[in-house]
Amino acid sequence: MGDEKKPSHYEQHDSLPIPTYEEAIISRPSSSQTYLGPSEISNDAERQGLLGRTASISGGNGYEPPTVESARSSLDFLPSSAENSPRNSTVRLRREISQMEITEPGGRDGDGYFFQTGARFSKRITSHLHSLSSLKLPFRQWLPSLDYLRARLPPMPESLVPGWILVGRFFALFLVMSLAYALFISDIFKFRPRGAMGQMYDPESVRIFVQEQVNETYIRECLEHLSTFDHIAGTEGNYALAKYVERIFASSRLENPSLERFDVYVNYPKEGGRRVAIIDPPELAWQAAIEEEQAYTDPPRQQTMVFHGHSKTGNVTGPLIYANYGSRADFQFLEDEGISVKGAIVLVKYYGSQGDRALKVKAAELAGAVGCIIYSDPNEDGFRRGPEFPEGRFLPSDGVQRGAVSLMSWVVGDVLSPGFASLPGEKRRNPVENNPGLNNIPSIPLSWKDAQKLLQALQGHGKDLKSARPDWIGGVPDVQWYTGSISDSPTVHLQNIQDEVEKQPIYNVLGKITGVEQSEKTVIVGNHRDAWCFGAADPGSGTAVFLEVVRIFGELRNLGWRPLRSIEFASWDGEEYNLIGSTEHVENRADDLRRDGFAYLNVDVAVTGTNFHASASPLFEPALLRVLDRTSDPQLNRTLRSLWDEQKKKIQGLGAGSDYVAFQDIVGTSSLDMGFSGERFPYHSCYDNFQWMSEFGDPGFQYHKLLGQVWALMILELADRPVLPFDLEIYANSVHGYVRDLEFEAKVKGAGSKQALDLTKLYAAADMLITSAKMFHVWGRTWSSDVYRGGGYENNVMAIKRMSHNTRMAQFESDLLDVDGGLPGREQFKHVIFAPQAWSGYDEAYFPGVRDALDEGDWTAAQNQVEKVAGILEAASKNLNR
Repeated sequence: MGDEKKPSHYEQHDSLPIPTYEEAIISRPSSSQTYLGPSEISNDAERQGLLGRTASISGGNGYEPPTVESARSSLDFLPSSAENSPRNSTVRLRREISQMEITEPGGRDGDGYFFQTGARFSKRITSHLHSLSSLKLPFRQWLPSLDYLRARLPPMPESLVPGWILVGRFFALFLVMSLAYALFISDIFKFRPRGAMGQMYDPESVRIFVQEQVNETYIRECLEHLSTFDHIAGTEGNYALAKYVERIFASSRLENPSLERFDVYVNYPKEGGRRVAIIDPPELAWQAAIEEEQAYTDPPRQQTMVFHGHSKTGNVTGPLIYANYGSRADFQFLEDEGISVKGAIVLVKYYGSQGDRALKVKAAELAGAVGCIIYSDPNEDGFRRGPEFPEGRFLPSDGVQRGAVSLMSWVVGDVLSPGFASLPGEKRRNPVENNPGLNNIPSIPLSWKDAQKLLQALQGHGKDLKSARPDWIGGVPDVQWYTGSISDSPTVHLQNIQDEVEKQPIYNVLGKITGVEQSEKTVIVGNHRDAWCFGAADPGSGTAVFLEVVRIFGELRNLGWRPLRSIEFASWDGEEYNLIGSTEHVENRADDLRRDGFAYLNVDVAVTGTNFHASASPLFEPALLRVLDRTSDPQLNRTLRSLWDEQKKKIQGLGAGSDYVAFQDIVGTSSLDMGFSGERFPYHSCYDNFQWMSEFGDPGFQYHKLLGQVWALMILELADRPVLPFDLEIYANSVHGYVRDLEFEAKVKGAGSKQALDLTKLYAAADMLITSAKMFHVWGRTWSSDVYRGGGYENNVMAIKRMSHNTRMAQFESDLLDVDGGLPGREQFKHVIFAPQAWSGYDEAYFPGVRDALDEGDWTAAQNQVEKVAGILEAASKNLNR
């Protein structure tokens, strides 16, 4: 056997005989002939069927085989085909091709793409129909069979066969879609609320992503650019930054990045138009430098002149009087001591018992002064607290705090258009003269180095404060502290000539990520962009973190993520001039925000130290604490929540210090403001620059990074949690506490008199809110239990109820607005619980209408306000569970 030659696979075989044409078309394999059944057609019949022209050969899908006459090499010859040919037009051929599910070659730009798409769609429908036909439905036994129906249907005219087949296909498509709709509507298949729009991600993975993506290097580089040049509102510098922010919005793929313009009243200092000088007696003659030295020397940079925004243009002289912090109580002390300030120029310190610089000027005006100088005392922010810049963080001797002196707690936004937006072309304008939002005497800020000469000139004039009021003594060295006297104080010349522009364009920058569940409901995220000089801390630190947050959410959007509720990002202009940009934006869309604004998250000065602080509506507490629980202090390696609890911190109330004012107090959009603070810094000075921040504010930019994490996580809490994480029970308990505080204040003010407030109705309304809040949150806890017990899914009815629940929760603070009235004398402010008091300025305040009346000694007005607030609070409580 081993010697036998095995056949090779590669050996040449004899050629097989090639059959003739007749043999090929007639012959049949023997196996086939053997098993020829009675129903099988003959060879001849098959041959005739292949070559014949009769219409009866059309396939079950309407396809007609090609004829001899229709064979052409180009579609161009089709119109000249024989009249009897079934293909006598291009249209007919295309219909046949579509019926055959033939795909033409070609890309997306040609007709072939549409044929391919249609073919795939047709094949999917066919496969689905086959799948559906295999279902064992329980009622199928009672349905007639297709053969039964086909036998009883009348014959179809041949000319209509292709058309009816198409109709049948559309009908099948309709059945499939109807079945799918019925299945989903009936909740046979439960689904997540995010629906088919956007890629679904595990919420925890999104939180981890935003925390890990915050990059301190990006923030540092961004801040260095933002603080390269000065950029006051309405100037070329701030417009250039607006375009820079808009480009970042666009590169982050925010929707509709755009500039929002308003034409508003601002002022700017004139070169040579400012002067502070002692002009009498001659031996004391002296003139202030006013300007700061160059903050940058290698090379020097243009920097803003020293002035007060919205200050009164004026040129006045008068005796000099020192009035401590410039509060109404300070001026009352002078009056009680027989020291008049009528016709005087007063010198006061920043900070202290009156924190709002505008109210210092107003108090001086009401006391009769003709001008006001405000200086930065080293006890507050200078060398008495530590080393001066550039050796330390504190304001140097020539440093000056600029700032606006418009009356923010009286009129907010553009002072010429309170209550309506200053849109381009808007013709309504209030006059500048005697405007309730502006002071009527000129003012100017000074450094303590300049103020030292003025204080030294007062020695021996008026009251010796060392014995009369030692608490009035400041930190300026080499000074004997006296009040001065209207009769013999040195005479001072104060000049403040301004360029005043009634319609100066300012630009907010806006961008958006639309939510997939309640797209009309919005969480607004904001920071202002304008600064009094280079603005590294105020507001550059906030702007740099803000743009990093935008970048991160842009990356999420690129990955297909979408929030449940829309997120709006806003870079405000004109904040330093009376919160103009944000207020005009709010007034321009007040009705929409009252209805759809769920929350506003603000950061102004992001970082000047390591201590986290937050001011907000009490609703935010659980969400904020949850975020603090997952973020850690980079130096102490402890969670912010543990530090918060250890220091027994609480969320503070909102005053009138930043862009949250219009949101919280005018339209009732619950607001939060936060940041990391430390010792005082060169506030509103040109020494607030990148060098200061990189050396003393946050050298490693770790707290910028940390705030970016907190901010991003808070956005996710409010925009992407199925149930809005507000706590109305905490709010209700807080309101009850505010009523107790009000009762205490009323007793103090009414001591020694028969005056008293009846707070019975207000207590009853606060109690009702506690009850309503508890009842309201029962549903939220029930939802959580049911949905999470069911594997994290909810049916449609529950989803609709949840969205209604969220809307009523967010609407609560809007229900606390006195929309048709407002605070007496300050009708722009609508919130009856939260708004600044007329004389509190930046400070937090509760029940401002009642407290304003108490401050004025008008007990009748105070009682009227109590009853109004009680009625509004009661109605809001009822709306929660309607």
